Parts: sequence; C-alpha cells; structure tokens
Amino acid sequence: MIGRRLLLMVPTLLVVSLIVFALVQLPPGDFATVRVMRLEMQGGGEAEALAAELRKSFHLDEPLLERYARWMGFKWFVSFESQDAGLLQGNLGLSMEHEKPVSEVIGDRVMLTLVVSVATVIFTWAVALPAGIFSAVRQYSVGDYVLTFGAFLAMSVPSFLLALITMYAAKRWLGLNIDGLFSPEFATMRGWNWPKIVDLLKHLWLPVMVLGFGSAAGMIRVMRANLLDELKKPYVTTARAKGLRPIRLLLKYPVRLALNPLVSSLGGLFPQLVSGGAIVAMVLSLPMVGPTLLDALVAEDVYLAGSMLMVLSVLGMVGTLVSDLLLLWLDPRIRLTAEPPA
Repeated sequence: MIGRRLLLMVPTLLVVSLIVFALVQLPPGDFATVRVMRLEMQGGGEAEALAAELRKSFHLDEPLLERYARWMGFKWFVSFESQDAGLLQGNLGLSMEHEKPVSEVIGDRVMLTLVVSVATVIFTWAVALPAGIFSAVRQYSVGDYVLTFGAFLAMSVPSFLLALITMYAAKRWLGLNIDGLFSPEFATMRGWNWPKIVDLLKHLWLPVMVLGFGSAAGMIRVMRANLLDELKKPYVTTARAKGLRPIRLLLKYPVRLALNPLVSSLGGLFPQLVSGGAIVAMVLSLPMVGPTLLDALVAEDVYLAGSMLMVLSVLGMVGTLVSDLLLLWLDPRIRLTAEPPA
C-alpha cells in the first residue's frame, strides 16, 4: 500500500539523517578551523578569536548529539521557539560559508538540477527505447552491430571528457562558448521571466546530451537484452500463430514487459545524475547542486552539506516510490505488498 510506503519513509529518513550528520562530521577539525587556516594563509590576524566566535555562533562547541538535535529541530517540540526550528520544521539551517539560509543558497540550484535531470531522463528514454527495440528486432543486422558498437563506445567515454571535447569543438570550429545554463545577461538575474526560461532551454541541450549519452548507451543494451528474452517466450509464438499483427504484438506485450527493469531503476537515477554530474557541472560551469555540495564538504560547512544531502535523499526516496507506482501500472502482476496466500 502507498500509505505504508509513505510511513516507512519516516524512520528511513531518520536513519539517513543520522548517517549524513555523522559523515559530514568525520573530517578532522570543523568550519572554524578551516576558516582560521585560510586567514593564516592570507596573513589575517586575530584568527583564534574569530574561531572561538564562529564556534559559539554556529554551536560548534556543543556536544555532537546536541548539535544533531538542534539541526533536526527536536528542541522545537519542547520550546516552540523559531530559533529552535530545524529540518523537521522545514528550516534547512544557516550556511556557515555563505552566512545566509541554506534554502537561499540551494533554492535555484535544486530546481535547475531537477530540470536538467528530468530532461536527461526524457532524452535517455527517447534515444534508448527505439534504438533498443530496433537492435533486438533486427538482431545481428548491420544496424544492430552499429548500435552495439556505438553503445559500447559511449559507455567507455567519461561524461566530463565528452563535455570538454564538445566545448573545444564548439569553440574551435563554431566560435561559440557553450558553457553555463544562461547567457551573461541572465546569469545574475534574480527571479524568473519568460525570456530567461527561453534562454535556459537554449542552453539546456549540452548538459542533457553529455549526462544522457552514457546512460542512453547502457539502457540500449539493457532494453535489447530484455526484449530478446521476451521475444523467445511461448506467448509470443502463440500470439503470432493466432495472426496478431507484428507491431501490435511487439508493443503491447514484449516491449511492455521488457520495460520493467528500466522503470525500476528510475528511483536511483536522480542521485546518480547528481553525484556523477558534479564534475560535468564544474567543467560546464553549471549552477547545479553538485559543485555547491563539493564546496560545502571541503569547507566543512556541515549545515549546508548535511541539508543538501537530506534534500537529495528525500528526492531519491520519492523517485523510488514513483518508479514503483509506474511499475505497478505497467505490469499489473506486480504489487507493492505481497498478496496473502489462499
């Protein structure tokens, strides 16, 4: 049942929050130590006084469990004061590095990451499904060999290398700078309007192609293998013997069942795109979550890094639930809960 799955997400997120908070605390030192090291390298004075002030301001001098409770917002249930609100109340905390709320730092970046990820999934499926179906139906044909060679080649090329090659080719032969998601006049604009959305769509094709290239190649191979297995099953032979049209037979039964493993993998696709696309985002200067998360981890900005990881975890769990629902709709034989024995 969907309600049961939603209820299970609560203790799962609690365990995830413990793991996330522990992981971001693992590096030695804290944000104040990193800031002091930067000041010493720049020749700044009164470093120790600043470190003490930072630890007091961000409660870094408190015990670990107390900081976790403050970050999660458990104290709010006792005091009901706004300063004790945490993740459970929708307050992502204050970024130590940027000195402003985490929601302001990652707001547009999360939205842009979602846009790029959804567009990448659409591109991946639009390329992989017809190519995989053709490769399976025309097994061992010239087209099958070409698609197989192209898929293996695409899977072996790192995404960041493909980004560098594409940027060099565009600059060398077309004289174009294709990095970023916006033109210079829109990059620093706050808020959204129709011209900015159109400008985003004009720049969206490159990161989508780079991120989706390898995923589409792998999905072609998976779709081909699954469909070949389905085409060899007895129900296909029976349907052909009864005179069912080949196209209708192919799309109504084997293709639909061959999609099951692909749909089930949708839940982990978004976290994979975020983690795997961090280097691509840095190469292409994309205002996405990956580079910001990496900078927060390096600076030991525990509230920014921890809150971003929790947001990504929630999105990953929601994606898993959506993929399970799509799988249930695609194949009625599958149920979210096991049927009781007769």
